[in-house]
Parts: sequence; structure tokens; C-alpha cells
Amino acid sequence: MNALTRRALHTCRVPKDLASVTCRDTAGENPVSAGLRPESVDAVWRSVESLYRTGVHPGIQISLRYRGESVLHRAIGHARGNGPDDSVDTPRVAMTTDTPVCYFSASKAVTAFLIHLLAEQGLVNLMDPVAYYCPEFADNGKRTITLHQILSHRGGIPAIPGDTPTEVLWNPEEIWRLLCEERAVQVNGSKVFYHAITGGFVLQRVLETVTGLTIQQYLDRYIRKPMGMTWFTYGVAAADLNVPAANYATGPRPTWPVSRVVKRALGGDIKSVEAVTNDPRFQQAVIPAGNLYGTAEEMGRFFQMMLNGGVWGGKRICSEITVQRAIQQFGSLQLDRTLMLPMRFSAGMMLGGDPVGVWGPNTRYAFGHVGLINKFCWADSARDISVSLLTTGFPIVGHHLPALGKFLYNVSTAFPQLPEGQRVHVGV
Repeated sequence: MNALTRRALHTCRVPKDLASVTCRDTAGENPVSAGLRPESVDAVWRSVESLYRTGVHPGIQISLRYRGESVLHRAIGHARGNGPDDSVDTPRVAMTTDTPVCYFSASKAVTAFLIHLLAEQGLVNLMDPVAYYCPEFADNGKRTITLHQILSHRGGIPAIPGDTPTEVLWNPEEIWRLLCEERAVQVNGSKVFYHAITGGFVLQRVLETVTGLTIQQYLDRYIRKPMGMTWFTYGVAAADLNVPAANYATGPRPTWPVSRVVKRALGGDIKSVEAVTNDPRFQQAVIPAGNLYGTAEEMGRFFQMMLNGGVWGGKRICSEITVQRAIQQFGSLQLDRTLMLPMRFSAGMMLGGDPVGVWGPNTRYAFGHVGLINKFCWADSARDISVSLLTTGFPIVGHHLPALGKFLYNVSTAFPQLPEGQRVHVGV
């Protein structure tokens, strides 16, 4: 790709020799132990390389487990220094399998799971109104909106006011005041409006009210430490600000009507989102719907725990019924009036579909969450796989879409649905 094309498409430099920018954790790849042919892994990896060649993702990580075994654990590209606007003299930092990446909206799956843990512990009932725990939320007609509605994107508060300064995102008291003052677009839960940021703050407030812990402390106690995570925190410490991968607005700039959907879902244009998400204040904040940091392997580990029915490394993280409740479909396939796409949701997860869904073809039994459109983290109980594809670019539309679709197709093809008697049964 020549320099002129790269500038037009806002892409990074891609070397001819991909091996020179590839990191492979050979100890973390055990396809033979899973009874898997190497060709299956190779097919998926080739599709990751094809996605990288489009130039829209300066860095990519992938972690894939099959039947509980890690079979693909690699990274390609750079964590920093090879963005579309970086010069050839900009110092480059290699992307490795240990580089933390912001999961963006894939954070929602973890935050939702914490609320399901609260329900298991008897501290909340998901069918209770939010105002039962936080009475001030009842203002302006929101008295009947339930926790379950917030989890399933039916809470009617999909966005904070459009003129809200960005700095409010790292001011928890101010964001809570705005959410309490907000008037819902609906209160009966009949329509789906994707809650990009708002729902996470509501769930955080409830969790901290009923536990007396911060959401960071609760995550640490019940997920991060028991599962042996290195990262997996909302934001990062000041001392670690130079460690996570940078985020890049890549690909052709969206035009109307796509730009309007982007602004409604994200609260700004894509270049502004790049600036905000690389801001140290964002990186140190606690934004439960959008700034959990970790590696592809750690998110894959989380979804593998769910496939295991709530168990990881011999430790019970939650009951099996909690997993089932977290992934149980709520409502039918419906147009999401924020994303303007047909979606299936549980109380916290994006669900797959037949003949095709967000996780690829024939993924009726898959559940997970997408992060800023280009991060795909999910598990499929019919295939017994958990997959985490983390990328550092966020193109909205562009030439990368066929390669992304091919990746999802290759995963479904390389790991076909198992016979009924061999499937993991953790829900439908």
C-alpha cells in the first residue's frame, strides 16, 4: 500500500515480512492436547494476518481456547508508534501477548457479570427498580426502571446529554447527578436502545451502595484475584500509563448517515474518541461500561470460566445458574435504536444467531460482547470455544470488513458445532 493510499484510508505501515512483527506464545498453544488438527489453528491465524494486512489495526492480539485448552495465543504489529499519523521516525513498541489493551464496550460483559454475582449473593434482585437501591435515580419518571432493563439495554437512558463536557466521564458524582436528572426515552423496557456509557455508571452506583466496596475492589475480590489476572482492572495506575496499547482512529472517516450513528452511540466523532481514549485521565478513570484493561488471554479466561459453569482453576467463581441467567436471551431479535442493527441481548451479553449473528454463521449458542466495533470477545457453548480478538484501530466502515467477516467465518468453520452429547450446556 503506497503512502498516498495509506493517507486516504488512514492506515498504518504493514511490513512484507509479518513474522518480523509477530509474537507467539508457543507454551500457551496446545492444540494437540485439545485433539485439534494444526490446520484449524492455521486457518484462523491466516485470517488474523489478513485483517492485519488491511492496515487498519496497528496491533492485534488473539486468544482462542478449545475444550478448555489454549490453542492460539499470539499478537501481531505494534502497541504504539505505528499509527496512521506517526512518522517513520516515531519509536515503535511491539505488540505482545502480554500488552494490556482497553476492551472498551467488551467491559460491559464483565460489569454485568458482577451484578449477576450480587444477585447470587442475595444483595440485589435484578427485577427491582434501580431506585429501590438508589432513590435519587427515580427523578423525572425513572422510578420503575429495573436493574434488568439497564443490563439488557432497555433502561431508556442510552446517552448523557449531548452538550456534556468530556471531563464528566471521570467525575463520578457529576455523571451520577446527570443520570438522575435525565428523563428516560421510555420506562417500560419495550424497545432496545444500546447504552454505550450510561448503564455502567448506574450499575456501578448500585454495586457500591449495596456492598460498601468500590467496583474495583469488588472486581478484584471476586474475579481478578481468584482467577489470577495480572491486569483486568478498570483503568490503569498512573505508574502504568505507558504500558497499554494506544488507540487509533483508522479507516475512511465516516460520513452521514454513518457518522450520525457513530455520534449517537459514542457521543462524538471518531477522531475525538481517539483523543479521549488516549487521554491519561480516561486511562486512570473507572468507566465500567468502557475502560476495563487487560489482555486477550485474560478476557478469554473470563469467558472460559463461564463455559466451565462458573469454575476456573478448580475454584468456583459463581454458581452455574448465575452463568445461565447472565446469558439467557431476553426478548426477541429486535432493532437496536442506537446502533440501528438487529440485536439479541441477554441481561449483559450480545447473543449470536442463526443463520448468522454478530459472532459469525450458525452462532445461536454464542454469547459475549463487542468493544468499539472492532474487538470481539465471546464464547460458544455449541463449539466449546472462547475467543478474544483485540485490536487497536477503530475503523467504522472500510476495506477491512471482508477480512473481519472472513475471520468470524473461519472460526465457525474451523470449530464446527459439536454433536449434542459433547456440547457444553450452560444455557441457550
